[in-house]
Amino acid sequence: MTITKKEKENIFKKFGNNIKDSGSVYSQVALFTGKIKNLTEHLKANRKDYGTQRSLQQMVGKRRKLLQYLKNKDILEYRKLIKDLGLRK
Repeated sequence: MTITKKEKENIFKKFGNNIKDSGSVYSQVALFTGKIKNLTEHLKANRKDYGTQRSLQQMVGKRRKLLQYLKNKDILEYRKLIKDLGLRK
């Protein structure tokens, strides 16, 4: 259920400046998105896993705060990231 090291490196390479760039807002949002997708799939099979449900809600809140920061900082990069990740419809 967790994201493997290889998947993290691919996310950091695609959305960050390099493989080790785990601190940029873009990398963090992409990583949270991957984790959120994994937890959502887990909760579809395990509806009563309330610990995972709480963790999912916390991750969604953190991602929302990071996206709000990015939106205030650079709206064009925000729109590009949203489009790349497929977050909004």
